Amino acid sequence: MASDAAHTSRPSTPESQESKGTRVEPGEQCAVSPDASHEKDHAIPVLADGEGESAIPEDRKGDAIENAEDDWAHDERNPRNWTKGRKWAMVAIVSFYTLVPPLASSMMAPALPDIAAHFGITSPTLQALTLSIFLLTFALGPLLLAPLSEIYGRTWILHVCNIMSLGLNTGCGFVPTTGGLIGLRLLSGFVGSAPIAIGGGTISDLFSDRDRANAMAIYSLGPLLGPALGPIAGGYITETVGYKWIFVVIGGLSAISGAVGIPFLRETYAPVIRLRIAKKSADPEKAAKQHPHLAASHGSGFHLLWVNLSRPFILLTRSFVCFVLSLYMALQYGFYYLMFSTFPKLFAETYGFKPGPSGLAYLGLGLGFLISTVFGGQIGDRIYQTMSSKNGGKGKPEFRVPALIFGSLFVPVGLFWYGWSAQAATHWIVPILGTGIFGFGMMATYLPIQLYLVDTFTYAASALAAAAVFRSVLAFAFPLFGEQMYAALGYGGGNSLLAGLAIVVGIPFPIWLYYNGEAIRARSSLAR
Repeated sequence: MASDAAHTSRPSTPESQESKGTRVEPGEQCAVSPDASHEKDHAIPVLADGEGESAIPEDRKGDAIENAEDDWAHDERNPRNWTKGRKWAMVAIVSFYTLVPPLASSMMAPALPDIAAHFGITSPTLQALTLSIFLLTFALGPLLLAPLSEIYGRTWILHVCNIMSLGLNTGCGFVPTTGGLIGLRLLSGFVGSAPIAIGGGTISDLFSDRDRANAMAIYSLGPLLGPALGPIAGGYITETVGYKWIFVVIGGLSAISGAVGIPFLRETYAPVIRLRIAKKSADPEKAAKQHPHLAASHGSGFHLLWVNLSRPFILLTRSFVCFVLSLYMALQYGFYYLMFSTFPKLFAETYGFKPGPSGLAYLGLGLGFLISTVFGGQIGDRIYQTMSSKNGGKGKPEFRVPALIFGSLFVPVGLFWYGWSAQAATHWIVPILGTGIFGFGMMATYLPIQLYLVDTFTYAASALAAAAVFRSVLAFAFPLFGEQMYAALGYGGGNSLLAGLAIVVGIPFPIWLYYNGEAIRARSSLAR
């Protein structure tokens, strides 16, 4: 019955009209009678903001439910129909939430020698673990928090996890033992993953597929720019007032984001909004009967948890495309955090940097990310729209690949540059320029991969979760062997090894995907 309802337009009743908000008319569209609708079956639709497929759906039920709801696509309470100012205010708040946990993941990097001295840590692996353990639960958290956001709404999960993050990160500065520090970092990584789990869904709630790229680019700055900015501040904080204040500052940023987010952030997940509207109506039982498929799809918490826990691993093991794209993104994240754990030693021993100036070594990565975001998002969008117009106005996921190929060329160049300039002990600006080139390439590949996964897979949220888990696991693991690798191979040889991996995975596969992706999607039961 639910599936029948999903494809059948139901007439509006007086009761249902009373429960709706103001209708927002789409562009130049005019009302079409049921008799005339058959003549329009093959016409190219003019879509309003609230119409069309979700950018990152939990599954395809969401679109079927939208089609079954009378005029939800044109209801002013639909987040897709909010004003541009309100939409971008939500993007700004969620992006701020998303920036803080990545800052927390890396801000302590310049302080690792001081932390090791304070706790008496002599093992390089244990020292790196205090930094990277955050990323282990940061990888696994989205599998639990994403389905919870579909049960209780996105905003409450963000607010509660942010408050917990405030307490846990502040506690890291005053914990008396190494085990306590690692334990609090482990927990703070879990609650800090909430914006990563939910933020992409919030963007999809607000923007349709044709105008989401810029919003996704701004949102994606947090996970990439945050880890680069954190050590810049962390170095000076360590040098001036001590490493403990790093964690106090992180807690303060969580407090500021909560002070902005709690009063101003609004729920954006449409099914939860509609269920709340139904519960607040004059006759909640009657309203619930009008939405049986909606309640069924979002009422089973255990079902949502099981689906979200299992589906990413199904995609990784059954989809070659999802696996390789996730692997490439994960390798770059591993390289990224490997740099974090080795910067303090390199710039202290080779260039004589104190903890404060050593934080500036991370500035190259940040500038690379920023330049790539400013230009890469717009160029990628332009390439996609140009190729779509040449294809009769119909876009394909493969139209995201040229931007991916372009970005992939910069990743190995940046690694070679950084490694061999550090090995030769050239002027300190030279290896930093190499990290900037790497950062540019990483961001230039990150966004096309995200968008390709969204455009390709029926269960796009699970594809993004699979990629997030994969990249955070490698980001956790790589720093644990970084110092040993560089001791054996040197900075030049070690980074040449990493660059070779980037070339093998990152250059031939996107080219192959461009020419064969459509055929693979046609044969796959997991693709749209």
